[in-house]
Amino acid sequence: MKKSMKKWLSLLLALLFSLLLGAVIVVRILAGQLPDTFTVAPGESLDLSSRGLCVSHFSASDTTRANSNPTKTSYEAQVSFLGLPVKTVTVTEADRPTVIPGGTPFGIKLFTNGVVVVGVSSISTASGDRNPAEEAGIQLGDIITKVNGKAVTETEMISTAMTDSNGAPVTMTLRRGTTEQMVTVHPARSDFDGTYKGGIWVRDSTAGIGIVTFYQPETNVFGGLGHGICDVDTNDLMPLRIGEIVPVCISGVVPGRQGQAGELQGYFTSNNAMGRLLQNGDTGVYGTLDGAPSDRSPVQIALKQEVHKGSAQILTTIDGESPQWYAAEIESIDLREDSSTKNLVIHITDETLLQKTGGIVQGMSGSPILQDGRLVGAVTHVFVHDPTRGYGIFAETMVDVSEEIGNNLSQ
Repeated sequence: MKKSMKKWLSLLLALLFSLLLGAVIVVRILAGQLPDTFTVAPGESLDLSSRGLCVSHFSASDTTRANSNPTKTSYEAQVSFLGLPVKTVTVTEADRPTVIPGGTPFGIKLFTNGVVVVGVSSISTASGDRNPAEEAGIQLGDIITKVNGKAVTETEMISTAMTDSNGAPVTMTLRRGTTEQMVTVHPARSDFDGTYKGGIWVRDSTAGIGIVTFYQPETNVFGGLGHGICDVDTNDLMPLRIGEIVPVCISGVVPGRQGQAGELQGYFTSNNAMGRLLQNGDTGVYGTLDGAPSDRSPVQIALKQEVHKGSAQILTTIDGESPQWYAAEIESIDLREDSSTKNLVIHITDETLLQKTGGIVQGMSGSPILQDGRLVGAVTHVFVHDPTRGYGIFAETMVDVSEEIGNNLSQ
């Protein structure tokens, strides 16, 4: 009898321990899936019940002014799961922004701040092959900002400095990530043409097309793409010096298929700028336009916790200059702050769009995603293995950046 009771007691304790361990694991997973901050509209509360989570708000007396804006207030709240505390988050009350949804294509002309190193190569000399750039410690993706103390604005300045050196050392200032350093390049005399070379391949500009996500008429600021413009060779963000926005016409589509991304084809209809580029960042490109890209009515944005699985629409242009609505489905949502451009998984369900493009193609980045009449995000990437699906970024993330730009312009 005693042995039987001990056995059952041991089993019960083991079960309780397993349940407790499981609960701890679940809580840790949930904590990792939640951001540290949320925004709510005035008079509204943070609601995470759709995710099985409960939010306990601290008293109003604990409310403090948000550091970034004296008109906003913030407080802390406790998120729990089945009574177990998961995470303490900061909740900020702020007016819900309204924007004009885009969907229109635009052309980008971007000129870099310095020149980007996209390759290094060996030079054939009388004494054998040399790689001056590599010898100096120059790496792929470095940004050359100065040569012999002079600011670099175009690629020709690098080759001219090497040619004119007659073999004398050439000093360069490099930016690598967040650090800056100076290196000395010893040019090599080429056997091929007798000139001095550094073996450095650089790029100072790029051009392409994308989709306007939204426009804010109060400040003339727009957001687009939903991801930054990166160099095709280094995959690093292109450092913006100046940039222009020009009108574009979509003239064709290469449909996507499994294993190969499709693309929109288009051309600049004018070299006259209709706006300027002010920022090329991880979450998109931002700037000002001379006027609204469309006559659509303003819509509210959805805050990230309000986005849910289910039917949605994307607004994009696959022919000419006029955007159209297409049906889609939001299949999953990722609230984590380290997934800034991959918050949503979008599935294209519109038969017309599937027939013409195969789903999401390159050039559709920035296409607005609307749900329940609100702007919830923008298309950012396509799944190469399944072009009917892709990622999206929260509209809230992009609008936060655009409002900061707008505030800076007004100062």
